[in-house]
Amino acid sequence: MSATPTSNPVTAGMLVIGDEILSGRTKDKNIGTVADFCTEMGIELREVRVVADETDDIVAAINALRTRYTHVFTTGGIGPTHDDITADAVAMAFEVALPINDEAREIIETRLRKVNVEINPSVLRMARIPEGATLIANPVSGAPGFRMGNVHVMAGVPKIMQAMLNEIAKTLTSGRKMLSRELPCGVGESTVSTGLGEIQTEYPAVKIGSYPQMVNPQRDPDVAPVYAYIALRSTNEALLDEATAKVKALIDRLHAEKGITLSEEPKP
Repeated sequence: MSATPTSNPVTAGMLVIGDEILSGRTKDKNIGTVADFCTEMGIELREVRVVADETDDIVAAINALRTRYTHVFTTGGIGPTHDDITADAVAMAFEVALPINDEAREIIETRLRKVNVEINPSVLRMARIPEGATLIANPVSGAPGFRMGNVHVMAGVPKIMQAMLNEIAKTLTSGRKMLSRELPCGVGESTVSTGLGEIQTEYPAVKIGSYPQMVNPQRDPDVAPVYAYIALRSTNEALLDEATAKVKALIDRLHAEKGITLSEEPKP
């Protein structure tokens, strides 16, 4: 999917842009897609911000994220309307001009001629690309995204954004793939928290998370109504397996103490 990964941590931040997301009119689907993509690429997605269609806010978010992470992914705000201001904000953040890009213009005009759509000034807003940026192909609808430095600017429409992610995958610096293990616990978080904390201290390279789950007490009478589900993640498989074995031993001990028998994962 990409070039040979580096052994150094590769990180990312994501910026979701649009009033429609913050108002609830549009339900975001891109965060999960980018998170899955980053996991597959061995990239640690460490921060996601959602901002309104306000130029100053977008500029501030871009400048904060691009200095903090290896990659920044933005979604939304590169269409043909007056409130599509992401390109303007990126140009301001990098302090460069925002001219009509000849290559982008040709791509857009060629695509529109094929479907007999009028080429007008609104359409050409999508051909404005910050000076020095490179284009990100859009095999779905034609109008490209772009990359400026470590900032990858993509469409907000989920199908188009996914296609753009696929296009940039081979160009990204990637890291070691994050591996994961999951264990149903059968007891509440407060019961397992002390033991988990001790294991986390012993294995700092393994991220251990505890997540509450609801179960049906009639179906699983021995299991706590709200039980902990344990997830472990690491790029080091050997340490991950060691930590998982210790968490499993902890769970088994707690089950023995409380007389819990789990023949299968508790069901909601």
